[in-house]
Amino acid sequence: MAANVLVDASFLVALINRRDTKHHWATAQAATFPRPWKTCEPAVSEALYTLGSPGAQQLLLLLKRRSLVCGFQIAENIDDVIKLLEKYADVPMSLADACLVRMSEVYSDPILLTTDSDFRIYRRHGRQVVPCVTPR
Repeated sequence: MAANVLVDASFLVALINRRDTKHHWATAQAATFPRPWKTCEPAVSEALYTLGSPGAQQLLLLLKRRSLVCGFQIAENIDDVIKLLEKYADVPMSLADACLVRMSEVYSDPILLTTDSDFRIYRRHGRQVVPCVTPR
Protein backbone atom coordinates (compact mmCIF):
# COMPACT_ATOMS: atom_id res chain seq x y z
CA MET A 1 0.00 0.00 0.00
CA ALA A 2 1.25 3.49 -0.84
CA ALA A 3 2.53 5.66 1.96
CA ASN A 4 0.87 8.81 0.60
CA VAL A 5 -2.59 8.75 -0.96
CA LEU A 6 -3.22 11.76 -3.17
CA VAL A 7 -6.68 12.62 -4.50
CA ASP A 8 -7.81 14.96 -7.23
CA ALA A 9 -11.05 16.85 -7.71
CA SER A 10 -12.55 14.21 -10.00
CA PHE A 11 -12.17 11.54 -7.32
CA LEU A 12 -13.72 13.79 -4.66
CA VAL A 13 -16.66 14.66 -6.91
CA ALA A 14 -17.24 11.01 -7.81
CA LEU A 15 -17.07 10.03 -4.15
CA ILE A 16 -19.56 12.64 -2.96
CA ASN A 17 -21.98 12.84 -5.90
CA ARG A 18 -24.08 9.66 -5.91
CA ARG A 19 -25.22 10.41 -9.47
CA ASP A 20 -21.66 10.49 -10.80
CA THR A 21 -20.97 7.56 -13.14
CA LYS A 22 -17.79 6.73 -11.18
CA HIS A 23 -19.41 6.92 -7.73
CA HIS A 24 -19.29 3.18 -7.01
CA TRP A 25 -15.66 3.01 -8.09
CA ALA A 26 -14.77 5.98 -5.86
CA THR A 27 -16.52 4.51 -2.82
CA ALA A 28 -14.65 1.24 -3.31
CA GLN A 29 -11.34 3.12 -3.44
CA ALA A 30 -12.26 5.16 -0.37
CA ALA A 31 -12.72 1.93 1.55
CA THR A 32 -9.39 0.57 0.31
CA PHE A 33 -7.01 3.50 0.71
CA PRO A 34 -6.37 4.81 4.23
CA ARG A 35 -6.99 8.38 5.26
CA PRO A 36 -5.96 11.09 5.56
CA TRP A 37 -5.82 11.69 1.86
CA LYS A 38 -3.66 14.54 0.59
CA THR A 39 -4.64 17.08 -2.01
CA CYS A 40 -4.03 20.72 -2.92
CA GLU A 41 -6.14 23.87 -2.62
CA PRO A 42 -6.81 24.11 -6.40
CA ALA A 43 -8.27 20.57 -6.37
CA VAL A 44 -10.50 21.46 -3.42
CA SER A 45 -11.63 24.59 -5.24
CA GLU A 46 -12.46 22.62 -8.40
CA ALA A 47 -14.39 20.03 -6.40
CA LEU A 48 -16.34 22.67 -4.44
CA TYR A 49 -17.30 24.45 -7.65
CA THR A 50 -18.34 21.24 -9.41
CA LEU A 51 -20.31 19.86 -6.46
CA GLY A 52 -22.25 23.03 -5.68
CA SER A 53 -23.79 23.68 -2.28
CA PRO A 54 -25.24 20.26 -1.38
CA GLY A 55 -22.00 18.36 -2.05
CA ALA A 56 -19.82 21.15 -0.72
CA GLN A 57 -20.99 20.41 2.81
CA GLN A 58 -19.77 16.81 2.55
CA LEU A 59 -16.42 17.94 1.18
CA LEU A 60 -16.04 20.47 3.99
CA LEU A 61 -16.81 17.71 6.48
CA LEU A 62 -13.91 15.64 5.06
CA LEU A 63 -11.66 18.65 5.62
CA LYS A 64 -13.00 19.31 9.14
CA ARG A 65 -12.44 15.69 10.15
CA ARG A 66 -8.92 15.82 8.66
CA SER A 67 -9.79 12.88 6.42
CA LEU A 68 -8.68 15.18 3.61
CA VAL A 69 -5.74 17.52 4.10
CA CYS A 70 -4.23 20.15 1.86
CA GLY A 71 -0.60 19.14 1.98
CA PHE A 72 1.04 21.34 -0.63
CA GLN A 73 2.49 24.84 -0.72
CA ILE A 74 2.30 26.30 -4.22
CA ALA A 75 4.64 29.16 -3.27
CA GLU A 76 7.40 26.71 -2.35
CA ASN A 77 6.95 24.79 -5.62
CA ILE A 78 5.96 27.54 -8.06
CA ASP A 79 8.86 27.09 -10.48
CA ASP A 80 8.21 23.36 -10.86
CA VAL A 81 4.45 23.89 -11.15
CA ILE A 82 4.94 26.50 -13.89
CA LYS A 83 7.30 24.17 -15.78
CA LEU A 84 4.61 21.47 -15.73
CA LEU A 85 1.92 23.91 -16.89
CA GLU A 86 4.16 25.03 -19.76
CA LYS A 87 5.14 21.47 -20.71
CA TYR A 88 1.53 20.28 -20.86
CA ALA A 89 -0.09 23.47 -22.18
CA ASP A 90 -1.44 21.54 -25.19
CA VAL A 91 -3.33 19.02 -23.02
CA PRO A 92 -4.18 21.54 -21.33
CA MET A 93 -3.10 20.93 -17.75
CA SER A 94 -5.02 22.61 -14.93
CA LEU A 95 -3.32 24.20 -11.95
CA ALA A 96 -4.72 21.42 -9.75
CA ASP A 97 -3.25 18.74 -12.02
CA ALA A 98 0.15 20.44 -12.03
CA CYS A 99 0.12 20.64 -8.25
CA LEU A 100 -0.81 16.97 -7.93
CA VAL A 101 1.92 15.87 -10.33
CA ARG A 102 4.37 17.93 -8.28
CA MET A 103 3.01 16.37 -5.08
CA SER A 104 3.72 12.95 -6.59
CA GLU A 105 7.33 14.08 -6.95
CA VAL A 106 7.80 15.40 -3.42
CA TYR A 107 5.88 12.81 -1.40
CA SER A 108 7.43 9.38 -0.96
CA ASP A 109 5.63 6.33 -2.30
CA PRO A 110 2.60 8.20 -3.66
CA ILE A 111 -0.56 6.91 -5.30
CA LEU A 112 -3.11 9.21 -6.92
CA LEU A 113 -6.82 8.42 -6.96
CA THR A 114 -8.39 10.02 -10.02
CA THR A 115 -10.96 9.55 -12.75
CA ASP A 116 -8.98 11.93 -15.01
CA SER A 117 -7.27 10.10 -17.88
CA ASP A 118 -4.86 13.01 -18.43
CA PHE A 119 -2.75 11.65 -15.60
CA ARG A 120 -1.79 8.81 -17.95
CA ILE A 121 -0.11 11.44 -20.15
CA TYR A 122 1.64 13.45 -17.44
CA ARG A 123 5.11 12.47 -16.26
CA ARG A 124 6.79 13.09 -12.93
CA HIS A 125 10.51 13.74 -12.66
CA GLY A 126 10.53 14.14 -16.45
CA ARG A 127 9.81 10.58 -17.59
CA GLN A 128 8.20 8.59 -14.78
CA VAL A 129 4.55 7.64 -14.94
CA VAL A 130 2.41 9.20 -12.23
CA PRO A 131 1.31 6.26 -10.04
CA CYS A 132 -2.49 6.32 -10.31
CA VAL A 133 -5.54 4.28 -9.58
CA THR A 134 -8.23 5.01 -12.15
CA PRO A 135 -11.49 3.34 -13.17
CA ARG A 136 -11.10 0.77 -15.92
